[in-house]
Amino acid sequence: MIPVLVFDIETIPDIAGLRQLHELPASLPDAEVAEFAFQKQRAKSGSDFLPHHLQRIVVISCVMRSDEGLKVWSLAEPKLGEAEIIQRFFAGIEKYTPQIVSWNGGGFDLPVLHYRGLIHNVAASRYWEMGEGDYKDSRDFKWNNYISRYHTRHLDLMDLLALYQPRANAPLDELAKLMGLPGKLGMDGGAVWGAWCEGRIEEIRDYCETDVVNTYLVYLRFQRMRGQLTAEEYDLEVAKVRDALAKIDAAHWREFLAAWAK
Repeated sequence: MIPVLVFDIETIPDIAGLRQLHELPASLPDAEVAEFAFQKQRAKSGSDFLPHHLQRIVVISCVMRSDEGLKVWSLAEPKLGEAEIIQRFFAGIEKYTPQIVSWNGGGFDLPVLHYRGLIHNVAASRYWEMGEGDYKDSRDFKWNNYISRYHTRHLDLMDLLALYQPRANAPLDELAKLMGLPGKLGMDGGAVWGAWCEGRIEEIRDYCETDVVNTYLVYLRFQRMRGQLTAEEYDLEVAKVRDALAKIDAAHWREFLAAWAK
């Protein structure tokens, strides 16, 4: 089978970059640097959501479904720095050439990865393949690559389900809960910076992991809807998710499974 890689990222303000761009003193606390940037952004756009290139990646969580089974893991600080997190993610694409799946990956996750990858001098040749490379299947990538919005090597579920109409976008949390899935547990993206400032790094990673499993479960339901899975195959794949999570001794998965059972 073609491996399926579902991914999600969590970010915080790029404090070092903000200091550099705005010539802010090293003595200014990180929280004040971020608030300075938030205020400038609110004055500009009405929102404190910073531009993509000023988002520092602290976690990439993944679900991989392949012939080897199902695996859930994260590339995350403090064990890894941002450069290595990004490089390892693209190295996985280089190795497996998977179908990648996201929720709003085209609108947020991948542009952030692009900009931050440039900043850190990351190599990602397979990901950027568009039919002109030296791989034996390069010509296939002209018609189906990771970059083009309407190709399916990267499947942005939010974008596709809304038929590429932003006004039709649905929040993952709400759709997941309507489908009987747990949805977000205990945190959302807006709380990540505060959690980071309080040193709750593992909690951010756990939140990202539950988000990516929600995305994978929505993907399975989509595959059932479009006829790529029979009812029996769908039930089997969902059971694999339950079994895989039950084998991980971690509080967030126990909470996830308990919420899923309701």
